Amino acid sequence: MKEKSTKIKYTRKKENTQSAVAVLTEAQKIAFAPFTFQVVAAMLDFGIIQTLSKASMSKNQIMDTCKVSRYTVDTLFDAAICIGLIEQNQDNTYSNTKLAEAFLYDEMTRVNFNFMRDICYLGAGELTQSFKENRPAGLQKYYFKSSIIYSELTKMNDTMKKSWYEFDHHYSDDCFDEVLKIIFEKHPDVICDIGGNTGKFEKACLDFDPDCSIVMVDLPENIEEAKKTFDTGRCSFIAANILSEEKLKFDKTPDVFFMSQFLDCFSREQILFILNKVADAASENTRIYILEPFIDNQVFKGAAYALSHISLYFTCMANGCSKMYNEADMKEIISQSNLKIETAHYNIGKYDYTLLECIKK
Repeated sequence: MKEKSTKIKYTRKKENTQSAVAVLTEAQKIAFAPFTFQVVAAMLDFGIIQTLSKASMSKNQIMDTCKVSRYTVDTLFDAAICIGLIEQNQDNTYSNTKLAEAFLYDEMTRVNFNFMRDICYLGAGELTQSFKENRPAGLQKYYFKSSIIYSELTKMNDTMKKSWYEFDHHYSDDCFDEVLKIIFEKHPDVICDIGGNTGKFEKACLDFDPDCSIVMVDLPENIEEAKKTFDTGRCSFIAANILSEEKLKFDKTPDVFFMSQFLDCFSREQILFILNKVADAASENTRIYILEPFIDNQVFKGAAYALSHISLYFTCMANGCSKMYNEADMKEIISQSNLKIETAHYNIGKYDYTLLECIKK
């Protein structure tokens, strides 16, 4: 009688298998990340996430309420369940998860998502080219031929403009209450805000201290736009490119120079140039305040993750050479300038900004 042959089944060790599976799962998330992003966008556009935030619904109910096809619902829901946006209930209805709700009700998530969608998404494909050529290749390919985005803000369409300004204001505006208390401890008469943008900080200063005056420095295009919202003589304007060789000139030397989320818009070499230019315009008693959300000073991993990725916006969309910095990097640049740090104020606002208080050497 012939003996039955036995097949031996070889398996990988469990510890290796588990590790490999976890890594490969994360790799697939990255590989398909552009579609993951667009699934969220499509479900918001169709009103599906908004509808499920009110009540659980079946696919047929979603089709009727959101006016979408069965194909649309089936295809989006397959992906949305894998992403963790929605979940299927025992009665075959579907509900939002907390992740989906974040895109509706968490302001930081909403602002970041719209900024990525309306400003960065197309240009992100030009990231490699931007690094190779030190230029914002995404901006120049899809939107404007300019070498920087800041001179084009007033030319953006309404959707882009809304997303850009909401993103820009969302973070730094939260700091103003704490920052103003620090700045006005020394009772400054004249404050110079470099990179004032729409003038929100200027208005906050004027409201905080009825006796102070403020000078806003920005690109000519942004100055013209900001002027439209001011009806007081306590705010004056200087239209200038901060990178020009021309010196900053004032009727009265400012007691304070303020740069909020401004230096991250420049390369290390440009920051050094700007700091020396400010030092040249300052007196021995002038205080120079630098407000930044340094990556290494973030309490929450999600915030550090966002900031490190915002650097890529600077690369392919803003100017091709700047980034969000670590505190150590900024301190190193300041040490090379004609300024020195006197005090560092930490954990300002809910996004853990750092305020570096500097004086002339």
